[in-house]
Amino acid sequence: MDYHIGNADKRHLDALVELERQCFSVPWTRAQIAAELPDGHHEFLAAEADGKLLGYVGMMYVLDEGYISNVAVAPDCRRQGIASALIAALLRRADELRLSFVTLEVRESNAPAIALYERFGFAPVGRRKGYYDAPKEDAILMTTYLK
Repeated sequence: MDYHIGNADKRHLDALVELERQCFSVPWTRAQIAAELPDGHHEFLAAEADGKLLGYVGMMYVLDEGYISNVAVAPDCRRQGIASALIAALLRRADELRLSFVTLEVRESNAPAIALYERFGFAPVGRRKGYYDAPKEDAILMTTYLK
């Protein structure tokens, strides 16, 4: 599948909200997503093909620290390398920003996501008890170091 990865912006909001709803049991609101769009403290990348949003990844950063907020791929587009391409692009941005590390949380039961993050050098560094709702579940904290 041919697709393009670039900055998400306000024109993507409707599609981002819909994809968020499809992918997460407790989706972010439109206002929460809008607050994550690229600025001096956020990177937010979208994968698109023929005007359709296939997936996205967002990251907040402060000083030399990065935090991935969400990674989502449309259910009918999974297992096609889109999440890998998004994470690779985001980590290139993190390197350009001279971040020392990038961290994220992932549901402890989400083995495919954990395996994906491990391929990019993320390793478990902690746990947040009861972090997720619907269903209640621990989060595994994972970090990759860039320097």
